[in-house]
Amino acid sequence: KGQIYRVNASGDVYQLRMWIPQEKKYLRKSLKTRDFETAKKRAEEIIFQTFSDVQSGRKIFGSSLKELITAFLEWRWKDVEGGIITKGRHSTLITQTNRILEFKSGDLKLAELDSNSFYDWEQWRKKEYNAKSVTIRNEQSTINQMMEFGYREGFCHFQKFEFRKIKISRDDIGRRDIFTLKEYDKLVRFLRSYSSVKECPDKYQRLERLMVRDCVLIASNTMLRVGELWGLEWRDVVTIEKTKDALDKDIHLATINIRPEISKVRTSRRIITRGGEYLERLKKNSTHTAPDNHLFCAIGGTTPLDRKKWYLHWKNLMNGIGIENYKERQLTWYSLRHFGITCRIRAKVPYLEISKIAGTSVTHIETHYGHFDDDMLKQTALQNFSVNADGLSYTL
Repeated sequence: KGQIYRVNASGDVYQLRMWIPQEKKYLRKSLKTRDFETAKKRAEEIIFQTFSDVQSGRKIFGSSLKELITAFLEWRWKDVEGGIITKGRHSTLITQTNRILEFKSGDLKLAELDSNSFYDWEQWRKKEYNAKSVTIRNEQSTINQMMEFGYREGFCHFQKFEFRKIKISRDDIGRRDIFTLKEYDKLVRFLRSYSSVKECPDKYQRLERLMVRDCVLIASNTMLRVGELWGLEWRDVVTIEKTKDALDKDIHLATINIRPEISKVRTSRRIITRGGEYLERLKKNSTHTAPDNHLFCAIGGTTPLDRKKWYLHWKNLMNGIGIENYKERQLTWYSLRHFGITCRIRAKVPYLEISKIAGTSVTHIETHYGHFDDDMLKQTALQNFSVNADGLSYTL
């Protein structure tokens, strides 16, 4: 069924050669040992596994890494069409698989890979991109999901790669920086000039900047995820009510339906949040406000604004307020959700109520979003108590 041999070029390391009749080619592999008995045992395992794969209809030759990635992304797109995952999640899969093609050539045949071919993935990602451990862990999960698909569809002869074990501390999980109150105030003031006629005389460009301005304000008030925010349609905005807040200030409350197809957790929820006045202003400036039109459309059209434009505007905003290291701090559009949740915590809103609006668990908020700034920490330190005849008396 096969042959093991040594040649001078291999430095006495044993090689395996076996003929695959169905594909009329020889399979050649290094057995990575100079010991005959070990080589013989490894060769037998490979031979039996290979013939098992052939009988199961899996291709031993022919399919490349690039072909597997393309087929995997096409398969996952069907999940988008079926409402199983969001378009945003599919975009993440594209980004993750593009990293694979940086690590290994897309022309590489799958038969040339083995379970240890991606063992140093973590080491490479940290060296080349300084990627965080939690990011790398998510990428490894996607890679092995792709391999399971490839094994099931006959692209490859093994189900998953072996990776180094990753140690992730609690602080590594979802801990992004957020805006300070001064930075956010500076952002709001900069948005006024950024969307002004003086700074942007072109009518259509200014309309786009006005939309970006309102998006920032709506995001920080509603605490929506970015995918939920950009996926909103006008039919999702149920009502906008003018009322008074706890400090007797005028406020516009918006009732919004979050459809399951735009929710990260694929469940619907109904929320009532601040920021209704920004939704009204956005609608006034929008060119398309039919029920099934997106809130944040490309100017003059009905398709959502391209993500590249969102990121370009974000870059302009961050540079405009002097936060040039925003990438290192991981300040993104998602940070507006973090800021909004932190402000609700600062206002002493119970975590349970925040979790219902944000669409996540109380534990998740405590772990991922409980960013306490210096003012909040100072208020905690200033709390005191005294002892009287009735016992402890706390003062704030």
